[in-house]
Amino acid sequence: MFEEADLIHSVDAGQVADLAGQIFEEAPYVGGIILAWMAWKGETAGKALAPRDGLAPEQRFFVGYAQWACENNRPENQRVHAMTDPHSPGKYRVNGLVVNMPEFTQAFSCKPGQPMVSERRCRVW
Repeated sequence: MFEEADLIHSVDAGQVADLAGQIFEEAPYVGGIILAWMAWKGETAGKALAPRDGLAPEQRFFVGYAQWACENNRPENQRVHAMTDPHSPGKYRVNGLVVNMPEFTQAFSCKPGQPMVSERRCRVW
């Protein structure tokens, strides 16, 4: 996960945020999405969930999770956040987490070597 964070805040050459601080800020989110997945699977167990809008229920879970991080930032704003905000941009707070979940890989039929498949997954529990 540290290598991922190393790439996250390279907005411009030489402008990289406190990466060690980011790890402490972002690591709990991995556990959070795993717990959310477990809760959702428990709540929907035994229920017939149909695809909607072209997405399987498992895919909708991940799309729903990602929607909180929708943002459109200008490069100037990204530079300021890279130096002042301990959190990664929303895109990485979503993509950087779900790549660690085999459930995401399965839901979207991702293959090894594709961008959304991490070779070294961060495991929390």
